[in-house]
Amino acid sequence: MKMAKAMPYQSHGLLLDMDGVIYRGNQLIPGADEFVAELISKKIPFLFLTNNSQRTQRDVATKVRRMGIPVEDHHVYTCAMATASFLADRKPHGTAYVIGEGGLHNALHDVGYSIVESHPDYVVVGEGRTFTMEMLERACNLVIGGAKLIATNMDPNCPTQFGLRPGCGAIVAMIESATGIKAFSVGKPSPIMMRAARKELHLTADETTIIGDTMETDILGGVQLGYHTVLVLSGGTQKSDLKQFAFQPDLIVDSIAEIDLEMLLNEPKAMATV
Repeated sequence: MKMAKAMPYQSHGLLLDMDGVIYRGNQLIPGADEFVAELISKKIPFLFLTNNSQRTQRDVATKVRRMGIPVEDHHVYTCAMATASFLADRKPHGTAYVIGEGGLHNALHDVGYSIVESHPDYVVVGEGRTFTMEMLERACNLVIGGAKLIATNMDPNCPTQFGLRPGCGAIVAMIESATGIKAFSVGKPSPIMMRAARKELHLTADETTIIGDTMETDILGGVQLGYHTVLVLSGGTQKSDLKQFAFQPDLIVDSIAEIDLEMLLNEPKAMATV
């Protein structure tokens, strides 16, 4: 039988979800550091993708470095960055009223946006711990007044060490319900963020694999864009959950430590679904 020609590593790259794949809360998932170290040593292109808009790119990279993984800032791509880039393309040097924290504010400033309290082009919503009903009321009135409603993501909750905190999707749902106007979401599984991340690595869809722990975001986004998909069971999805979905990942593993990197990079289509 003729062997398929192996692809050089540089022609394949990885998009890695973070919470549930690399760490849980503040605890590194065993083997994640060795997996990423191998990517770095073999010069395999990769990006960490996160739907958390609270932290800046640098803050996220610092958290990962403190866990013993020597990544650079440019290895991180957040939904706040994707949102800012999307808005800058649509309306350069625009204005936004923001419900969110430092990562979202900084990303918007970096693309030339001004954050205002009145007459914004957009109302941009991320997750956070400090939003108030007064902010929510202002956002609703601005949207009714004509500002476009943008969500950094539609995740309904954020996992914390104490349980769950309402996420961006929950906050946006209140504005949508009050105004009758639906938000446009940029974060995973939106093709806007997923495609932008791939383009950061200068790869085609068939040269891209996404590794995630959530069917509704990481795997769904990958399937829709034609990426290779790997589901890890170390986060928010159990194997028994898979029967609920009409789509399936290409590969299912207990954790990132079980992934055969050489097969993943050289023969992604040969990955057997468990």
